Amino acid sequence: MPFFGLLIALLCFSHFSRRLRAHRHEHDHREAGSTGAHDEWWTRHACHNPRDHRAFRHAAKEARRAAKRAARGLHAAPNVEETSEEAALRRARGRAAAETGFYIHFLIYLAVIGFLALINLMTTHYPWFMWPALGWGVGVFSHYMGVYGAPHLRDRIFEPVVERELRRERAAMTTEKQASIDELSSTIAHEIRNPVAAAKSLVQQMGEDPTSVENVEYAKVALAELDRVERRISHLLKFAKEEDYDFALVSVATVVDAALTQVRSKLDVAKVAIARNYIGGPTVRADAEKLQSVFANILDNAVDAFASVPEARRIDLFVENGGNDATVRIRDNGCGIGADKIERIFNPFFTTKEKGTGLGMAIAKKVVEAHEGQISVVSEPGRGTEFRVSLPLPRNGS
Repeated sequence: MPFFGLLIALLCFSHFSRRLRAHRHEHDHREAGSTGAHDEWWTRHACHNPRDHRAFRHAAKEARRAAKRAARGLHAAPNVEETSEEAALRRARGRAAAETGFYIHFLIYLAVIGFLALINLMTTHYPWFMWPALGWGVGVFSHYMGVYGAPHLRDRIFEPVVERELRRERAAMTTEKQASIDELSSTIAHEIRNPVAAAKSLVQQMGEDPTSVENVEYAKVALAELDRVERRISHLLKFAKEEDYDFALVSVATVVDAALTQVRSKLDVAKVAIARNYIGGPTVRADAEKLQSVFANILDNAVDAFASVPEARRIDLFVENGGNDATVRIRDNGCGIGADKIERIFNPFFTTKEKGTGLGMAIAKKVVEAHEGQISVVSEPGRGTEFRVSLPLPRNGS
C-alpha cells in the first residue's frame, strides 16, 4: 500500500509538471510574437519533441530579454551613471523579488506535501510522505537562510566586525603617523635650532666688542653653522620632494662601477681596498643617476665606518641575479652598527656622524622603493656591515 500511494503521487506530480511546461511553452510562444508558420510549427511539435521545446523556450526567453533591454533603453538617458536613489530602488526591487520567490516556494512546498499527506492517509498508515517532506524541507530552509539569514548575519555580525577592525586599523595608522610627525618635527627643530642658536651667540659676541681680533674666527664659525643649516634644509627638501624618474634598461654592474668612480678619491685617501666580486650583471629598469647616488651613499658611509679601523680596510661588492631580482651587496669590515641604532638607520635625521644630515639613507630607501625594490642592512659591531639592495628584473615584454 505505501508503494501504491507513492506511485499515485508521482503520477499526479508528473501530470501536473507536463501541464505546467505546456502552459509555459504557450506563454513563451505568445511573448516571442510568433504567428503564421510558427503557430503551425508550435501546433505540430509542441507535444512531440522535447529538444525542440527547449530550443523554442530558449529563443522565447532571449526575445523577452531583448525586449526588456530595448524598453529600458527608451526610458534611460544614455551614458548617465546610476544615482543613489536608483541604486536603492534597484536593491529594494531585488529584495522584494527574492522574498516573493521564497514565499511562492514555501506555498508550493506546503501544497505538494499536503497533497502527498492526503494520499498517504488514504492509502496506508505508514507516514512515507515525511521523507519527501524532510528532503524538500532542507531545500526550503536553505532558501529561507539565503533570503533572510544571510542579510541578518551580514548586518548583525560580519559588517560590525569588519567596521571595528577598520576603525582599529585607522586609529593605529593615525597614531603611528602622528608619532612619526611628532618625532620628525622635534628632530627638525633640534637640527635647525642648535646651529642657529650657536650662530646667534657668536654674532652677539661680535656686537659686544666690534674691534675684537676674535671676530674673524667668530664669523667663520657662524658661517659654518649657517652652512650646516642650509645643508640640512636642502637635504630635507630633496627628501620631501617627489622627483621625476627617467627609467631605462641599465646594467646594474655599470651603475655600481659608476658609484665606485664617484667616491674613488675618498677611497684612495682612506686607503680602502675594493674587491669587485663580479664581472657583469643583470639588466634592470631604473634611473641610473639616482640609483648610482644610492650606491655612492652606501660606499661613502662605509668609508666613514673605517675611522676606528687602523688597517686592512676592505669593501666587498657583489652583483647577483637571484631569480626574479637583481641583488647588490656592499660589505665592509668597519666598526659596525649597534643593535639599538640599526633599526633607526633609515629614519630621517638619524645619524651617528658629527657633520651628517641624517637624510642620506632615508633618501636612498625612498629611491629604492620608487624602483619597487628593497634595501636592508645587517651589521655586527666590531666586524662590519652589509647593505643589500634588491631590484626587480624586467618582465617579458617590458
